[in-house]
Amino acid sequence: MKYLVRDKVLAIGDDYWVEDEAGRHAYLVDGKALRVRDTLELKDPDGRILITLREKMFSFRDAMTLERDGEQLAVIRKKRLSLLRNHYRVTLSEGTVLDVSGRILDREFKVEYEGELLSLISRQWYRVRETYAVDVIREEADAALLLAVAVCVIRMAEKEREERDEEREEREEREEAREDERRGGGR
Repeated sequence: MKYLVRDKVLAIGDDYWVEDEAGRHAYLVDGKALRVRDTLELKDPDGRILITLREKMFSFRDAMTLERDGEQLAVIRKKRLSLLRNHYRVTLSEGTVLDVSGRILDREFKVEYEGELLSLISRQWYRVRETYAVDVIREEADAALLLAVAVCVIRMAEKEREERDEEREEREEREEAREDERRGGGR
């Protein structure tokens, strides 16, 4: 089953619908604004919360948690020792580990369990900007969980890119200031 996601660069506070292949509202991603940490809720069309996605605070490395009915369902972390730049590990509460790899920011990646493809995330099926599909390959797979994983890793990758961009800008400003000092001090 394919789900169509029209993400709006996922700013905190943004809400957006995920549609099924027939164009019906299947899930609502509800961004919770004005929270200390990044929080989203994945809801069914009737507004029932299926999964809560939270930025994990005070973590050694960036992580997000997925919760269902107040219980931790999974923790998502970027894999540090990976040859792939965009590689995440999803550890489910019972110990199962899912691998997420690919070009996350391009919305071209996959979710696997022990080498078996569970879902494929891609823009190739759609020409609309800011739109991608989450294709849940296994019928018995938890579609809400796989959608939540996709939303989380995209959010984490975007946050990492923003932090890198900010660091680069700060570094360039410091270098520019040193250059200005050198030019001004050499007269």
